[in-house]
Amino acid sequence: MRTSLTLIGITIGVMAVIMMFSTIHGIKNLISQSMEGMGWDNSLMIHPSSGGGNNRNRRHGFRSINREAKPLTRSDYMALKGLDNVKSIYGIIENWERNRKGSARDYTKLRATNISFFENKTFDLQRGRFFNAFEESNAAKVCIIGYYYAETNYKNKSPIGQNLVLGDKSFRIIGVLAEDSLNRGKGFNFNPWERKRDLEAVYIPLSTGAKYLRLNNAVEYIYVQADSDENFQKLKTSVTQHLLAKHNMAHDFGFQDVGSMMLKISTEMEGMMKKWSVTLMSIAGISLFVGGIGLFSTLLISINERMMEIGIRKSLGATERDVFGLFLFESLILSIIASIQGIVISMLILFIVSKSIDFSFAIPSQGILIGVGFSILIGIISGIYPAFKASRLDPIKAIYYLD
Repeated sequence: MRTSLTLIGITIGVMAVIMMFSTIHGIKNLISQSMEGMGWDNSLMIHPSSGGGNNRNRRHGFRSINREAKPLTRSDYMALKGLDNVKSIYGIIENWERNRKGSARDYTKLRATNISFFENKTFDLQRGRFFNAFEESNAAKVCIIGYYYAETNYKNKSPIGQNLVLGDKSFRIIGVLAEDSLNRGKGFNFNPWERKRDLEAVYIPLSTGAKYLRLNNAVEYIYVQADSDENFQKLKTSVTQHLLAKHNMAHDFGFQDVGSMMLKISTEMEGMMKKWSVTLMSIAGISLFVGGIGLFSTLLISINERMMEIGIRKSLGATERDVFGLFLFESLILSIIASIQGIVISMLILFIVSKSIDFSFAIPSQGILIGVGFSILIGIISGIYPAFKASRLDPIKAIYYLD
């Protein structure tokens, strides 16, 4: 019982180390996956700008576009689509159109884009299909409706194949987006309001929006995503060169450098995680230190209780090295048992937490190795002096110690 209670400190220390690595690793993966799922990593938002070196206009996002500037066009989108190092690219046109379905007279966001938008935002289909190549190229009057739009307007029947009238235009429904997979669980939510608005919208092909919603095939902005961190700056340079060539060297476009903003946020999060890891490592170190002191005390007490055993062993031929190795080996075994307990308990806690928040926390091998390594080191340090003291006992005095 005394030994078991002594090992609690080492067990808690190993638990702290493993859970520290697991939580930090899980949070990093969660942020990375969420950025990828929302299409924020290594990305540029290209929008019209008045040019002329006006930095203020270049900072404008797609919600603050200078309407007097020369617009981007679907031709620009098609030119950029063929660039190297592009993971995803899509154009966007947005209108608020009056919804004439049934008795409803509210307004619905009508968004023109292409299939890469849904892939980039990780929006899946609940039923139906996405736009095909013919529909995207020939301005077909088809649409895909969001999950929440379908829930509101088509509760008890399938909307596939029906005509949807928005404003003065009619579109045939070919697909329904599924519920948001990124924010479906009970755990962490990322940008749920914007993604909910996305799933309340109606989507048509980009060519259809450029033809029927805008003059001269204009688009509001173009989103481009690089295929890796290393190629992001190369892609940005290529985009600039191609647009300058198509716009007769006029700087009438600007960038919202989402990729750089996300990189800055990731760097800041990395710094926060390092500070948090130092804090947790300190807590784990204190627990392991306390456990080591307890193990040291237990081994010293056991020497007095095992005097006769030590005397008999040495009288039968056991050397000082044998006795030293015996006590040091026992110290190692106890510390390893404590580390195994810490691993098992931490896995159980992480499993329960993962189930409760619907997010999986992996257990990195690095955390296990460091936890076990620290516990073995504590076992060696704590056992050296008691083992040395036991090995130096006189066998005659040890046998008659209790007398």
